[in-house]
Amino acid sequence: MRMELQTPIQDEEIHRLKVGDSVLLSGIMVTGRDAAHKWLADNFINPAANPTSQDQEVFDSLKPVLHRGLIYHCGPVVSGLDTKEYRFVSAGPTTSIREEPYQADVMRMFNLKGVIGKGGMGAKTLKECADLPATYFHAVGGTAAMIAAAVEEVVAVYKLEFGVPEAMWVIRVKNLPAVVTMDSHGASLHDRVREDSMRRLRELFDQG
Repeated sequence: MRMELQTPIQDEEIHRLKVGDSVLLSGIMVTGRDAAHKWLADNFINPAANPTSQDQEVFDSLKPVLHRGLIYHCGPVVSGLDTKEYRFVSAGPTTSIREEPYQADVMRMFNLKGVIGKGGMGAKTLKECADLPATYFHAVGGTAAMIAAAVEEVVAVYKLEFGVPEAMWVIRVKNLPAVVTMDSHGASLHDRVREDSMRRLRELFDQG
């Protein structure tokens, strides 16, 4: 099955998706890696958090953008930094498992409908995909330039002080290709591959 999805994404669209489905994603999404997730956790998820007024302003700007939206684990290469005429030159996915300690809480906080990255995530994120519902979309590594071509516009950037790859870039994309590898029904292609690999490894040992 191949589906086109446009943000904001509705629950019924997420429920229709199954592991193995290919999708073309369009609309607004936000990039966020290690620094962004830690910042969100420290300032807005931690019960003892006391964000500055500047951080609260950034959060308030991001919240409507991410509601029923997508966060992309991506460390882009961006041109036009001097003129602020930003353009994505490279936009490949980064390894998602690093965000596992934070991801479920961030998903719930923003009512995210999807996370994009590579390599899959763990049990806590998979459970949140079922509860929200939401989906994990695998973007193919090694196609950074092709994915960047799907970025039509840089709408805004937040937390640029984290550095270009770690900043939160609000982008408008058209037909960004991805594959569903964790769905809202509790299925994870990553778990299946891991289990199959372990089974084959045991068979090899048994044969030896």
